[in-house]
Amino acid sequence: MKLEDLRKLVDKVDEEILLLLNKRASLSKEIGKIKKEKNLPIFDPRREEEVVDKIVKKNKGPLDDKQLRSIYREILSISRNLQKPLSVAYLGPQATFTHQAAIQRFGSAAEYIAVRSIDAVFREVEGERAEFGVVPIENSTEGVETHTLDMFMESELLICDEVILRIVHSLLSFSSLEHIKRVYSHPQALAQCRGWLEENLPGAEIKAVYSTAGAVEKALSEPESAAIASHLASEIYGVPVVARGIEDKAFNFTRFLVISREECPQTGKDKTSLMFAVRDEVGALFHTLEAFWKFGINMSKIESRPSRRKAWEYYFFVDLEGHREDKKIKDALKELKSRVTFFKVLGSYPRRERE
Repeated sequence: MKLEDLRKLVDKVDEEILLLLNKRASLSKEIGKIKKEKNLPIFDPRREEEVVDKIVKKNKGPLDDKQLRSIYREILSISRNLQKPLSVAYLGPQATFTHQAAIQRFGSAAEYIAVRSIDAVFREVEGERAEFGVVPIENSTEGVETHTLDMFMESELLICDEVILRIVHSLLSFSSLEHIKRVYSHPQALAQCRGWLEENLPGAEIKAVYSTAGAVEKALSEPESAAIASHLASEIYGVPVVARGIEDKAFNFTRFLVISREECPQTGKDKTSLMFAVRDEVGALFHTLEAFWKFGINMSKIESRPSRRKAWEYYFFVDLEGHREDKKIKDALKELKSRVTFFKVLGSYPRRERE
């Protein structure tokens, strides 16, 4: 076929897509009315995962599954916004990896509120100025974000979802590689790119700043400077990418938590997070964890943190496979509760794979 004929066919398909998108939008608005009448949450990760999984299973290409999920993330984001605009607080500023994780989960149609600390994310959600918050919890190479764990000791907010994001660092600058004399970034980003910097910019001055987005602002204002940041930062701030994928380890992932005031229903593929404190006696932790073994529950993570209330007192944070409403989880938590001095479920939510 000739190019003009193919373009005419594309135009016709685009018209059909437009009609179907508007039809879907109208149905979403009707669903929103019913949700409002029944006081149901607008964001339903179980239903959204179900919708996308059904589409992916029917996919025969040439679009790959990742591309299809990306398209539907925006369709679902717009559908939610038609039902009720959602506000999402995140650890900012704009264009950080936490911002990228928030967009990964809620799409571009949500209203985003950038705040300067993890405490502030919790306060925005607690004060009902945001429906959801997104905070980092752990990095595959740098370890756990202790500040997030500490906030759960004080807050009654619940974990309702998670995002596992591949961290791809880019070098952004208006200068070419051979003319860069200073590199700015967050300390973790600098640590994750140390080998690349030593090999490619051995003479450059390395300077740590409070965020990757703050580093881009430095690169904007100072000649012969560069920033290590996300590709999203390049798009938002308009700073060119000099080199992409400069992290030393390819398998560099950060896990983020979505926090809210509401619980998440069962999806069939869930995770439960909780915290507890044990008695100060020999074998206390061993006997406490025995409850999970007894009921055949896989514990995927355990971390300890000082309680900050009493010297040498510690809280333990644990991730389990399953939902708190699953019978075996219920039975295990009941037994666990009888063995500890403090107990709190932080939430059950969909167990996500790497994005």
